[in-house]
Amino acid sequence: MKPKVVVTREIAPEAVSLLRQHFSVFANQKDAPVSPRQLLQKLKGMDGAVTLTTDTITDDVLARNPQLKIVSNVAVGYNNFDVAAATRRGVMMTNTPGAVDDATADLTWALILGAARGVTFADRAVRAGRWKRWRMMEYVGQDIYGKTIGIIGFGRIGRGVARRAMGFNMKVLYASRSRASDTIEQEFRASYVDKHTLLRESDVVTLHLPLFPETRHYIGVADLALMKKTAILVNASRGPIVDEKALVRALKTGRIAGAGLDVYENEPALAAGLAQLPNAVLTPHVGSGTYATRLKMSTMAVNNCIAGLTGQRPPNLLNPDVLNTRAMP
Repeated sequence: MKPKVVVTREIAPEAVSLLRQHFSVFANQKDAPVSPRQLLQKLKGMDGAVTLTTDTITDDVLARNPQLKIVSNVAVGYNNFDVAAATRRGVMMTNTPGAVDDATADLTWALILGAARGVTFADRAVRAGRWKRWRMMEYVGQDIYGKTIGIIGFGRIGRGVARRAMGFNMKVLYASRSRASDTIEQEFRASYVDKHTLLRESDVVTLHLPLFPETRHYIGVADLALMKKTAILVNASRGPIVDEKALVRALKTGRIAGAGLDVYENEPALAAGLAQLPNAVLTPHVGSGTYATRLKMSTMAVNNCIAGLTGQRPPNLLNPDVLNTRAMP
């Protein structure tokens, strides 16, 4: 009998077809919402699961499904996984690192330029018929070329943003848990600084951090107070990294000039007043939203699942210690 695999949410159909070549597959390609209780039902009797970040895999979920061998996240982030619990219970956990790098870096730049030049505000004005004539001092934004960009989190996506900033002749500052090598700094013309220096000196601050307890509200009231009044804050990483209520107040009062957000603290809900702000550009968590990228993510996750259920080591195994806990099939 073939192993059974559930795909909890819609993914690229090509990836589902690949999965069907190996296993009995139960795929939610209609993308019907899955509650925690429904997730438990879907996992019942399954050997593997292909999940999205909306699916929370806790110790309790794993305890109720002891037959599970692997859970493959169609995402780079995995804050929806209890990896330690999975390791204890002998369940492999995987993600899709690298798949979203270029698409997310591109979207970050769309948010930067959109916020700096008031693109969405001007677009709404034209569509609503409020633009009656050209005026010299109407719909004026900020220059980006030659300014300073501060990148918090200098991993693959952060470096991708820095590479694009070179085309705008920007001074690149970065803050990260560890300093990059001299070679990397020279390649990206980037200078390592502490968080407070970056916030004070940057015209654009862009966030590229994973969500962990220590990064929740990494940007709050005190941090926003350090930024230039002309500065723009961009977040295309994880919503709770920014104290959204504090950001709304900062944008309303002119503490900072603008923001570009692709992620939110309590998605899909927004903090009160955020949607009404003319100086905020808001997109619906589409950092990886190109078909090529979503196909790559889906295929990577499926290949992780196939490897884990056919006696191989998954290419993107998050918890390699699990191989000592539970023998490979």
